[in-house]
Amino acid sequence: MTAVMDRTKPESPAKKRKKNYIPSAYPLSAAIKRADAKTWASVPVLGLGNVLRGQYAKGVIFFLGQVGFIFALITRGLGCLAGLGELGPITQGGQDWDENGNFVNVNPTQSVEVLLFGVAWVLIIVAFLLWWATAFRSAYKAQVLVRDKGKAPTFAEDCRDLLDHRIHGTLMTLPTLGILMFTILPLIFMMGLAFTDFDRNHPVAFNWVGVKNFISVLSTSSSTAGVNGGLFLRVLIWTIVWAILATFLNFFLGMFMAMIILRKGTRLKGLWRACFSMSIAVPQFVSLLVINQMLQGQGIVNQLLMQWGWIETSLPFFTNATWARATVIIVNLWIGIPFTIMQITAILQNIPAELYEASKIDGANGWQSYIHITMPYIFFVATPYLITTFTGNINNFNVIFFLSNGAPTRVGESAGQTDLLITWLYKLTVDRGNYNVGAVIGILTFVVLATVSLITYRNSGSYKNEEGFR
Repeated sequence: MTAVMDRTKPESPAKKRKKNYIPSAYPLSAAIKRADAKTWASVPVLGLGNVLRGQYAKGVIFFLGQVGFIFALITRGLGCLAGLGELGPITQGGQDWDENGNFVNVNPTQSVEVLLFGVAWVLIIVAFLLWWATAFRSAYKAQVLVRDKGKAPTFAEDCRDLLDHRIHGTLMTLPTLGILMFTILPLIFMMGLAFTDFDRNHPVAFNWVGVKNFISVLSTSSSTAGVNGGLFLRVLIWTIVWAILATFLNFFLGMFMAMIILRKGTRLKGLWRACFSMSIAVPQFVSLLVINQMLQGQGIVNQLLMQWGWIETSLPFFTNATWARATVIIVNLWIGIPFTIMQITAILQNIPAELYEASKIDGANGWQSYIHITMPYIFFVATPYLITTFTGNINNFNVIFFLSNGAPTRVGESAGQTDLLITWLYKLTVDRGNYNVGAVIGILTFVVLATVSLITYRNSGSYKNEEGFR
């Protein structure tokens, strides 16, 4: 086992990144320090520095981007940005009284639109600043190339460069825009809602309320939304416990089953894998709803157990907190193990055979080979999968909602004993209309997920030794 156990200590991630870091040939800091008058001309008029050095097409593109931004900012952007400070019920068309003599606001401000467009324009301004930095660096690049090579690259040469040396940037443009529009923008919008009074009582026009919602969620006293710090802490602890148990029970039991199927003495390997894969093929919500009915007080499971004389009264699968939590964990094993079997099977089939041969030469038995070769290799490869699975289990809406729906629930509480943060968020928003409190729960869930995922990944072998398993 000496040859297998002898591993060199990997370099730290910071040292490796520093060694492999290739600085930009034309950084913005260098452009600011060494730019000449022609390059500085691109600051007030984007692209002018390129035009002065013969890059007419590129200069026109940068200039048109600036003109388009300024036009859109004047005609639309300034109003959207100003609206961020006035989310509330501003009258747009007059004021009146209803039939009961109450004052009403006719055609109030659509605060959701105001907040959404305001956030979008903040991101647009950030994008324009990046566009300005790109134009300034481009002008500096032209300055350096004219000085060193006698001429700046033509537009055709720049286009070829985008499909050659900078192909990575070209290919990442659309995905980056997609992330910006469908991930970052909604995330910032949701964060904004957490600081407003947006709920079913203020569905159209709402105002900023500062950190009032965070205080409501984290305080010991119960709020009008049925939320308090004690309830949040209980749901958070159960969510983490659930995620840990669901992740590692599925992983280890799935790994155990995968190794049994893959061993040489096991016959009909394809049949066994097909049987486990059947649960993947069946729509998950259908299976969970069927199991929910089977485990009810008058369901088939309790009826059969009573007919056989094994129990006298129905088992409290969803009426007792301990039973309900154990039930959702066990049922989740039936759902999650097949996925783990597929993942682990692929990993096991790719472990280098030379490692096992070296262990046999060193006199290692099967258990030693498993401890020193199989397990380290599986964890090295599967750590990102485990982090993803852990994150997915924290946000595992289907199992809890369709199986137990959070039951059992104490009278007056907004969250049940088996509710996760994600299902509690759903109930607060969809069922109760407390979108502002739901946004707070969403932010806190994101903080928990991001913290756990980053700490776990940064301390894993997959991150510390990116060169490969040793």
